[in-house]
Amino acid sequence: MEITLNINGRSQTISAHPTDTLLTALRHAGYYSVRYGSDDGTTGAGAILLDGRLVNSETILVGQAIGHHIETVEGLTTQVGELHPIQKAFIETGAIQSGYSTPAMILAAKALLDQNPNPTEAEVRDALSGILCRETGYVKPVQAVLRAAAYLRGEDVPPYEGPEIVDATYIGDLPSSPDDKISGPETHVTDTPATHTKPKTDVLLTSSIPETRVVGKPETKVDAVKLAKGNPAFVDDIELRGMLHAKLLTSPHAHARILDIDDSEALALPGVHAVIHYKNISRVKYASGGQSYPNPLPHDQVSFDNKVRYVGDRVAAVAAETPEIAEEALKRIKVTYEVLPAVFDENEAIKPGAPVIHDEDDTEGIHDAQRNIVHHIHAEVGSVEQGFQEADYVFEHTYYVHQVQQAPIEPHIAISWWDSDERLVIRTSTQVPFHVRRMVAPLLGLPVKRIRVIKPRIGGGFGVKQEMLIEDIVGHLTIKTGRPVRLELTRSEEFRSSRTRHPQTITFKTGVMKDGTLHSMEMRVVGNTGAYGTHGLTVQTVTGLRGLSSYNCKHRKFDCLVVYTNLPVPGAYRGYGGPQALFALECHMDEIAHALGMDPIVFRRKNWVQAGDPMPIAPLLGEGEKETVQFVPVIQSCGLNECFEQGMKAIGWERKYEPGWHEVPGKPHVRRGLGAAMCMHGTAIPGLDMGGASIKMNDDGSFNVLVGATDLGTGADTVLGQIAAEVLGVPLADIVMYSSDTDMTPFDTGAYASSTTYISGTAVKKAAEQVADQIRERAALMLGLERWHDIRLENRHAIAPDGRSVSLEAIALHSLHQDQQRQIMATASFVSMDSPPPFAGQFAEVEVDTETGQVTVTKLVMAVDAGVPINPITASGQVEGGMTQALGYAHCEEMAYDESGNLINDQFGPYHIYRADEMPWMKAILVQTNEPTGPFGAKAIAEIPKDGVAPAVANAIFDATGVRIRRIPFTPQRVYRALQAAKEGEAH
Repeated sequence: MEITLNINGRSQTISAHPTDTLLTALRHAGYYSVRYGSDDGTTGAGAILLDGRLVNSETILVGQAIGHHIETVEGLTTQVGELHPIQKAFIETGAIQSGYSTPAMILAAKALLDQNPNPTEAEVRDALSGILCRETGYVKPVQAVLRAAAYLRGEDVPPYEGPEIVDATYIGDLPSSPDDKISGPETHVTDTPATHTKPKTDVLLTSSIPETRVVGKPETKVDAVKLAKGNPAFVDDIELRGMLHAKLLTSPHAHARILDIDDSEALALPGVHAVIHYKNISRVKYASGGQSYPNPLPHDQVSFDNKVRYVGDRVAAVAAETPEIAEEALKRIKVTYEVLPAVFDENEAIKPGAPVIHDEDDTEGIHDAQRNIVHHIHAEVGSVEQGFQEADYVFEHTYYVHQVQQAPIEPHIAISWWDSDERLVIRTSTQVPFHVRRMVAPLLGLPVKRIRVIKPRIGGGFGVKQEMLIEDIVGHLTIKTGRPVRLELTRSEEFRSSRTRHPQTITFKTGVMKDGTLHSMEMRVVGNTGAYGTHGLTVQTVTGLRGLSSYNCKHRKFDCLVVYTNLPVPGAYRGYGGPQALFALECHMDEIAHALGMDPIVFRRKNWVQAGDPMPIAPLLGEGEKETVQFVPVIQSCGLNECFEQGMKAIGWERKYEPGWHEVPGKPHVRRGLGAAMCMHGTAIPGLDMGGASIKMNDDGSFNVLVGATDLGTGADTVLGQIAAEVLGVPLADIVMYSSDTDMTPFDTGAYASSTTYISGTAVKKAAEQVADQIRERAALMLGLERWHDIRLENRHAIAPDGRSVSLEAIALHSLHQDQQRQIMATASFVSMDSPPPFAGQFAEVEVDTETGQVTVTKLVMAVDAGVPINPITASGQVEGGMTQALGYAHCEEMAYDESGNLINDQFGPYHIYRADEMPWMKAILVQTNEPTGPFGAKAIAEIPKDGVAPAVANAIFDATGVRIRRIPFTPQRVYRALQAAKEGEAH
């Protein structure tokens, strides 16, 4: 039917069904800034203004909007290049990461500022509280709204100041207690042998940090304008003629055999074009993790199986004319199940008599299927048993980390179609387009050359999209029907049927000498990989690497069982095994320090690694069986001391030694505490991650840069553009970025392992250097010079040593049209045998209500050494967003199941992620070091913010209450029980 709506100040007649939501109707009318996040509106991604009031279009029927004034972000400006002050402020402050929820936040800001032109920060946070955008940490969006308010009041607004950057020049001891003051700068240690006694000095780190014009500057993101204006940018922001809609039928049982499927009634429903399941799709074994060739074993999945192994496992898929018809068809599929016993706990799954989850005979590479053991990982340096005998003290503690979901606001979505050459095109929200193409080809029975994968903007990834998850389904359905097919997971399916973080049981046993020197460390892990082994090997390997490389220790051992259970499948999640390891490790270090009567930071610093130290266990814990680490890595840059110095100063660490500080005036039942954690992560997978880049010069002296690297909202396209601009002597505005199209861009392994800046950035730098040399040669030809090596590129010109210059535009025109014509262009790729670790100091302040167990995190500070930050604004945004995700992991997020394995909190709300008005005061500090192996001194920053919040909060709770809690999250019930148990223990 035809409905007339008032949209952005004009009447518009659109076609809509009376039961359509306003979201559906607006998107069909081309208002792509209004986006799906959940059916109940809890994400706020579909927010619009209705008569000036912020409402969720997901929960309003289109008919309810008749006669009302609707505003979307598209109505804020009318001209190309024009920006509303709110959009301008969001761009300037770096408030946009993936940008999926940015239009909704901008409308929330407009609704506030229309009513209140001079809001407080608290009022801004309240206005933004209905829109979930934890990837930003909400820090910069709040700053953007306050800045926009100043613009709208007509004030002179100064240039936006980026984050605090500190050069790591600090030398000396760290302060810990009032009796432990900083010693003066005495010596500069530039190199230390692999075995040494730790000196009472730090390493001088700021030498040779390059002087740059574009790199290291707070440049505006190259995609910021289109994201701020809500322009079509994401997978779903296209319309294809004749597109069918797919829906998934998933298992209601945690473990069952499918005896039969009858799809006849579904196929008889008008509008249904295909139903696929195990009876009509070939059984091709694969592993879904988006990892390099060959994918680690076991290949324990097929597109559709005759056995289901968790609630939410695939059973069938339908393609129909409308989503509603597809939903009805699912109800008409008759499935006969034989329900089997299930097991959910990793420690129970390996006991005798536990149900065998993978009893099929065509899966290779399972370590011990009868005991549900997917992998047994073992690595040892020295002899830990000898070390325990030699140690003066031995401590052993067990920790438990739980299952959480990555919760991107844009769910998994993929659209496939045949192009005019009858090649299959898959447009998908993925972190790994090239892996997807390679992995989906055998499942679909197509050669790689007949598949093209396009990754547009992604509305959040965080590892959950490092998977070939739904692309095979849309591909199968397009092949069956000959039509374009769209599949988007619901929020419930995103929780149940995509990927999660691995739960683990972690035991540390550590031998320590009387002076506090670590001597022997054993780490035992039982990792829960759920129903399938995707990422099971590699996540747990990283857990071991992070747990046993952060501190120097003579003897080290990692022993890990990766175990099948009937839980929804864990996979990649930002941090990739690091957050689990660091929670256990940093709590364990705190416990040992207190038992020895040492200050925990002094104890850490006595043992933590520094520049010049080796990581001897790394070669034993490479990427599966690929032996990617060929030698013992040696750390070449480390700013840990400066990170702790700056972090302690920012959090006010000295307060914990003041009498009475732990008590809150007027609240005798509340106790305050401060906690810290050391963090160390990695940069790319050595010997494995590879990125390619291609650069060509245009007629006007601008450049097209093509990369396979995948920007998840992290600012990767911007950072890579800055690197190219720096080398080529042009502003970032002269760089046009193209990325993530398997037909058009060079290969890249994808966005994971904190690799993009380091790997793809170096590839861009190498390609740009080749192009720069070609420009110099052409300039020498034009200027009549015999030598070209001394020509420098600067301010869009090639400048000779004698001061003469020629513009890059003139060089481009000369090379393309005038003399000895050629296209100035180059391609380069890069793979590194190094994986330089970033470091950080994480600090937390908490208040604990001893009567209820409620923990309130009041402050978070993270000081990060990520080398030279290529773009300080995007880098600090990564830290702020990462801390916010990590806070949810520590404090409130948890996937909860009933006794049958059914997830009971598969929606936002019951599964709680932090909102803007719930956030603690938060600060990110960038400690600048120069990593000699990285482009312009850079190393990774994206994942390390996930590592330290949980242990820092745990240690702060202990500081506040004296009670140690070894299981996360720190919910009121868990904390209250621990406090009561401690009281009862004291009574006894």
